[in-house]
Amino acid sequence: MSTAIARRGLMLVLSSPSGAGKTTLSRRLLETETGLTLSVSVTTRRKRPNEAEGVDYFFVTPERFEAAVQDDELLEHATVFDHRYGTPKGPVMQALAQGRDVLFDIDWQGTQQLKEGAREDLVSVFVLPPSHDELERRLKTRAQDSDEIVARRMAKAADEISHWAEYDYVIVNDDIVQAQTRITAILAAERLRRTRQVGLSDFVRGLMR
Repeated sequence: MSTAIARRGLMLVLSSPSGAGKTTLSRRLLETETGLTLSVSVTTRRKRPNEAEGVDYFFVTPERFEAAVQDDELLEHATVFDHRYGTPKGPVMQALAQGRDVLFDIDWQGTQQLKEGAREDLVSVFVLPPSHDELERRLKTRAQDSDEIVARRMAKAADEISHWAEYDYVIVNDDIVQAQTRITAILAAERLRRTRQVGLSDFVRGLMR
C-alpha cells in the first residue's frame, strides 16, 4: 500500500527542431503516463486534414489571437513560420493546482516565456536528432510539407538547436523507445521533487507526533 502525498503538478516541456521527434514522443507519453495531459495551443495557421479542433489545436483568426494576448489569456506565445501559437493560461493553472501534470509541445521562444513566469513549475527537455542528414530524411519522409517548407525548416534547425543549453535536460532521439524511457525517468524524478510535494510538511509533522 503506497502513501499518497499531495503534490502540485508540473509543466513538462518538449522542444526540438521540426522532425526531431517531439510530437511522436508526446503522443507516446500521453498514452502511457497517467496524470499527464496535453496543453492544447491556439494557433492562427490553417487546420491540416488529419487534425481536429480542440484536440490538436484551437484554430483562431489573427484578430482573436491578438485579443487573447492583450487580455493576458496566454501563458506564452510565439510566431513560427509566419503563424502564431500560444498556450491558454486557465486550463494549465487549474491542472497544476489539482496535482496533474501538463505536457507542452512548444519551441524555445515559448519555453523562455514559461521560465520567466513559472520557473518552479517548469521541467524542460530539448530533443536532438542523431544527425543533420537524419533530420532532413525525417522531414521528407513524413510528407506533410512542400520541398520549400522542408528547406525552410532545415535552415531554421540550426537556430533552434542553438538554444539547447537553456533546457534542464537534453536527449538525443536516435531510438524512439529509448528516448521515451529517458523522458519517463525525468518525469518520475521531477514528480518526487520535495518542493512539489505540497502535502509533505503535514505528513512529516504527523510522523513526529
